[in-house]
Amino acid sequence: MPPNGDDGRGGRPKAGTGLVRAIFLDRDGVLIRTDVREGRPYAIRKSADLEYLPGAREAVQRARELGFLTVVVTNQPDVARGLADRSEVDAMHAQLTSALGVDDVQACFEIEGPDSRRYKPRPGMLLDAAEQFGIDLEESYLIGDRWRDIDAGQAAGCFSIFIDCGYDEELRQPPDAVVSDITSAMDLIVGRERD
Repeated sequence: MPPNGDDGRGGRPKAGTGLVRAIFLDRDGVLIRTDVREGRPYAIRKSADLEYLPGAREAVQRARELGFLTVVVTNQPDVARGLADRSEVDAMHAQLTSALGVDDVQACFEIEGPDSRRYKPRPGMLLDAAEQFGIDLEESYLIGDRWRDIDAGQAAGCFSIFIDCGYDEELRQPPDAVVSDITSAMDLIVGRERD
């Protein structure tokens, strides 16, 4: 491991644990624009339509400066439904990695069902990333804009931050914090890390 404590994946281990900490980020409505129709969010389906939300690039940079691994966790059932091409979604994720500098993208391409362990609100994507990268989930954060994100983050043991985008849907359980955008979410994390 390099002398600055960087594990080579962008994250730094928590002192004494050997485990890295992560900020898990939902994709649509958190990092990139989502289509909202009649109060409901819908994922974009073409990489040409990808548009980063204000503050997204800076948020990822701030997370990395704090020593966090940045992992996108996103449900993409439109692929299984035949409404989006997997190649288009993969192209968007490649752009997130190159343009924003996120460390990893965990995507669930199936339709929610009783055996869907990775489809949020189930925590499978977070658990798989934790196993892959040695992440201490209880010392990590999740930032999302829907109840599914919050439930997945809390099931994994993360501090869960809800970005209230005003969608016409209710949370199933209270998040640890509510903010208005990704910049405010990172301000909150920076404040907690300095305490």
